[in-house]
Amino acid sequence: MPAAPLTAHQRLAALARLAIAAVLGFTSGLPLALSGQAMQAWLSVEGLDIATIGFLSLVGLPYTFKFLWAPLMDRFEPPWLGRRRGWLVITQLALALALLAMAATSPTGATRAFALIAVGVAFLSASQDVVVDAYRTDLLPAHERGMGSSLYVLGYRLAMILSGGVTLIWTDAAQGSGWSWPEVYRLMAALMVVAAVFSALALPRVIVPAPPRTLARHDLLGFAALAVAVAVGVVLTDRLGTPTAQWLLGPLLDGSALTVAMRAKWVDLLALLLGLAVTVPLAAWAARRARFETLLEGLHSYFAQPGAIAFLAFVVLYKLTDAFALSLMTPFLLKVMAFSSAEVGLINKIVGLWLTIAGALVGGALMLKLGLWRSLMVFGLLQGVSNLGFMWLALEGKGMLPGLTVPAFDWGFVKLAQATPIDGGLLLVVALENVTSGMGTAAFLAFLMSLCNHRFTATHYALLSAFASVGRVWVGPLAGVLAETIGWPTFFVIATLLCLPPLAILVWLRDSVQALDVEAPPT
Repeated sequence: MPAAPLTAHQRLAALARLAIAAVLGFTSGLPLALSGQAMQAWLSVEGLDIATIGFLSLVGLPYTFKFLWAPLMDRFEPPWLGRRRGWLVITQLALALALLAMAATSPTGATRAFALIAVGVAFLSASQDVVVDAYRTDLLPAHERGMGSSLYVLGYRLAMILSGGVTLIWTDAAQGSGWSWPEVYRLMAALMVVAAVFSALALPRVIVPAPPRTLARHDLLGFAALAVAVAVGVVLTDRLGTPTAQWLLGPLLDGSALTVAMRAKWVDLLALLLGLAVTVPLAAWAARRARFETLLEGLHSYFAQPGAIAFLAFVVLYKLTDAFALSLMTPFLLKVMAFSSAEVGLINKIVGLWLTIAGALVGGALMLKLGLWRSLMVFGLLQGVSNLGFMWLALEGKGMLPGLTVPAFDWGFVKLAQATPIDGGLLLVVALENVTSGMGTAAFLAFLMSLCNHRFTATHYALLSAFASVGRVWVGPLAGVLAETIGWPTFFVIATLLCLPPLAILVWLRDSVQALDVEAPPT
């Protein structure tokens, strides 16, 4: 039987929900580049080498562990504004303060302090994402998730155009506005204050099912035990990781043709992996011993679903091809290909991100025809193959295709002091990568929302999105060392091949994924 037509009030409410998804995407996307690609551009300008910048990508570690404190956001409700809006306002105001601190710290004169503050920015940004993802999942019924995901990506990418693209033009002394990076970060802090005001005054309250009744003391003690376990793991890694890695790799590296500096990077990478092998089991043991019930019950409810582990493996691997290729894209274009900051800002960040938005909107529309499973399959293959464009660029260099010239302009908030030539090859490969990445992202976010239990929305979505961000964060150190060892063309071939394992899992999960398309909307 066909569904009854929507009333004017229902259509207006649906449009409002979709508009909110776009605005929340903007607030989530704004701080991401400030501890990622914009920070990499800042470090590149300061003269840090590729491998070191790759290791500093680890400041994004909180994105991969946010499911550990997401249960606290499911369990506790700040006063006055409700559980979701209250946490949104808290994280956004704290982000403003952290960005101000980052602006006041030199990345070369106080590198360790700068990195610690950047970790704080990533922690608060990941915490904001926990609340935004939970709020969006609670707000959107199942039939609106495809378009809601597309509009969320629209807002997200618009924010990244600002924080990861326009900022490169602002900081180009010759062709842009000549801003300093601290000035940029202070402006971003002001925008986060505006976001907090919007969250407090404009967002509607959503009804969130109460979590299982448990003593708040257990959750607080459980989180404290987790924090202590992680601290112990960090100390053990710092004291024992490097000597152990040197003992294991020494015989192999001594006979290699690698430079002393590159050998040290491979030792550091193994030390990091050994530290993870100790810290993760230690944290899991601490959570069980301290009876961190909201986390344990939330995780248990997810893993009780049929195919939960296979779904989790797919989540980790689906965007890995993108993450691997893009992990060091900014220093690759600035330092290796020698494009100017204004050229990279215009094409890779601004034009490229607009194309990602177009890809996300096209992907959302195509999902209505293709369905979730076919969308994930087609878009996943396309986003992997598009990485071959960067291999071609690394092999052929500049000037292989006719380009264009962007005339000088002054729009008030951003200006280009003189006409800037744009390489045709760069424009082509950025267009292909961003359109296909946007399509894949729209389908992937709809898939993540479909897996969430609404009793544990924050915990489940944080778990899934944390595993999805493993590639973006953890491949940075490996990518930097690997690119300098094997060369960029081979590096991008490996990035392309990484699209195949998740597609194989998707074939195996076909019936389960197709079932997610027909679930009833949440009440």
